Amino acid sequence: MVIHAVVILLICLAGSPAFGGEQRQYCLDCHSGHYVERGSCSSCHRGNPLSARRNIAHHGLVAGRFAHFTMKEDAVVREGRRLMEQFFCRRCHVSAGKGNHLAANLDSLRNARSPEEIAASIERPALGMPDFSVTGQQSAILVNAILAGADSVINSKKDRPGVVHFDDPGGHNRHVFSKKCASCHRLLSERYGAMGKGNIGPNLSGLLTVWYPKTFKNEEGWNDKRLREWLRNPRKVRHWANMQPVILSEDEFKQLVEALMINVQDQI
Repeated sequence: MVIHAVVILLICLAGSPAFGGEQRQYCLDCHSGHYVERGSCSSCHRGNPLSARRNIAHHGLVAGRFAHFTMKEDAVVREGRRLMEQFFCRRCHVSAGKGNHLAANLDSLRNARSPEEIAASIERPALGMPDFSVTGQQSAILVNAILAGADSVINSKKDRPGVVHFDDPGGHNRHVFSKKCASCHRLLSERYGAMGKGNIGPNLSGLLTVWYPKTFKNEEGWNDKRLREWLRNPRKVRHWANMQPVILSEDEFKQLVEALMINVQDQI
């Protein structure tokens, strides 16, 4: 019996990479191989290629449309980064270690959510998130950029817990943003959470940070001085502006700026 056990053990070891053998990839029983120079199937698609049982082999599997992030400087990843810049995702999110910490840190999603779940959250935005009306193809491209960004900073530092803001209709209604801005704009603020329900004007989350679109005039970014100038007479800044002047007292303006500001340490 001992001899038989030793023989079986030697046979198993002979088939392992440590003894010069190759482990069988059962996924190739159903799927044709590609990018073989990159190694095993799991190097791109995760999962468990050593099991022939479908539920085990497919656990944590990354579908092909979401696996481009594993290939350095892939065209899909580059397009995803372009879309992230186009949508200015970093005005609320941290990605690849950069951005405002107003909403979920996208770098932490790699091990917390499946690619399908991330894509679904982009296609069906959460409360306070702008609806960019992305297609299924665009959401998959964005997921690849998010995962590539997460891989670039993995283990660099621990993510800090997010701040939860409970709904406070009474408190929000007393704020100057709710009185003067909320009918046309939305804002995800660091201090008060989500504010406003309007979709006529742009989302103002991160307005006074480097991650917001430079839409003041002449491709200039926003600051409190330019915001004051805009509110006093939008058409003096852009003669085609549809927005009417907003008259604010000095205290109201300070309150508005306070809601729009983000601590420097939270602007990564």
